[in-house]
Amino acid sequence: MENKKTCLYDKHVALGALMSPFGGFDMPIQYSGIVDEHQAVRTACGVFDVSHMGEVLITGHDAERYVNHIFTNNVVGMPIGKILYGMMCYEDGGVVDDLLVYKVADQRFFLVINAANIDKDWAWIQEQTKGYDVQLEHQSDRYGELAIQGPDSEQVMREVLGIDGSDLAFYTFMEMGDVIVSRTGYTGEDGFEIYATPIYINECWDKLMASGRCKPCGLGCRDTLRFEVGLPLYGDELSADITPIMAGLGIFVKLDKDEFIGKEALAQQKADGPAKKIVGIELADKAIPRHGYTVLNMAGAPIGEVTTGYHTISTDKSVCMALVDTPYAKLDTEVQIQIRKKVFPGKVVKKQFYHKNYKK
Repeated sequence: MENKKTCLYDKHVALGALMSPFGGFDMPIQYSGIVDEHQAVRTACGVFDVSHMGEVLITGHDAERYVNHIFTNNVVGMPIGKILYGMMCYEDGGVVDDLLVYKVADQRFFLVINAANIDKDWAWIQEQTKGYDVQLEHQSDRYGELAIQGPDSEQVMREVLGIDGSDLAFYTFMEMGDVIVSRTGYTGEDGFEIYATPIYINECWDKLMASGRCKPCGLGCRDTLRFEVGLPLYGDELSADITPIMAGLGIFVKLDKDEFIGKEALAQQKADGPAKKIVGIELADKAIPRHGYTVLNMAGAPIGEVTTGYHTISTDKSVCMALVDTPYAKLDTEVQIQIRKKVFPGKVVKKQFYHKNYKK
C-alpha cells in the first residue's frame, strides 16, 4: 500500500529532505542533519511538518461525559481553551494511544492522536459511543499541522507569521477563524502548533523558510529532542503491553474519577506496584543502546529491554529509556546492556536527561 503524503510533501522534496515512511506517511527525517536541526530547536527555532497527526472532533450533549469515559485524565470542569495530555486505555490498562484533548466549547472537544494509530484509534473511539449522545467527526484530512519550536518561537510566530501567542500559557490554545494555535511542544522547548487548512499551512511554511529565522526539521531530531527530556513515544515507552503506570505517567491517570476504560486494572496495578517500569539508564561507555537491546543485571541475567536509546546531542552521553523488572528500577542500580556481541555497564538514572525549557 502506498504511503500517504502530507500537504508539504513537495516542499520537503524540493529542499532535499531525506524522506522515509512513518505512520503510513512519507515524512522528512532530516534536512541539514539531525544534530544541526536538534541544536536549532534547543538554541533558536525549528519548524516541523506534523500534518501526519490525526484529529477527531467530538460534539454533542454527552461529549464531556464520553471523552471522560475514554480518557485517563479528567476533562470535567476543564476551562475552554485548555489542553490536557493523557491516554486511551484498554480494559486491562494497556494503552490504545496517548493523545491531547483540546476543549473548544462546553460540548466540543478536539482530539489529537498519533499518526501510526489513526485507523486503530478511530475504530476504537467509534466502538465506545454506545449509550452516549455524541457525534464524531474524523478531521485528519482537513488539517495540516506545523510545530514551531525553540526559545525564539514566540518572536518568530509574531514577526514572521503575524500570530501573537504571547498570551497563551503552556497547554492552552486559541482559535483564529478556522486556525487553531496551541502552545504545547514535544521537544522540551517553548513551542507552538498551528492546525489549519493545507493552503494556510503551505503559506506559513513558505514565510518561515523565506525569513531564514526558522530551520526546517525532520522527525529524526523530533525523536532526539523528546527523548532527552523523557517524553514517551507510543510504540516505545507506551503500548498495549506498557501501561501508563509502568511508564511512570500515573499523574495523567485520574483514579479519583467515577469511571473510565481501564480504571480498575490501573488502580490494581498502582496498588500492587507494576512488575516492570520504564527507567533511564546511563552507560559509562560511548556505545549506543538501541530499541530492543537486552538489559541485564550484573549477574548477566536478562531483566528488560531498551525502548529508546541515543548518544545525546545536548549532553554528550550514551543513555536510554528501558522497560526493566521493578526490583532493578531504583536510581543508581547497576545494570548492563547487551550491544551486539559486547556487554556495557551502566546505571539507572532519571528519565529526564536534559532540562525542559517550557514557558511557565
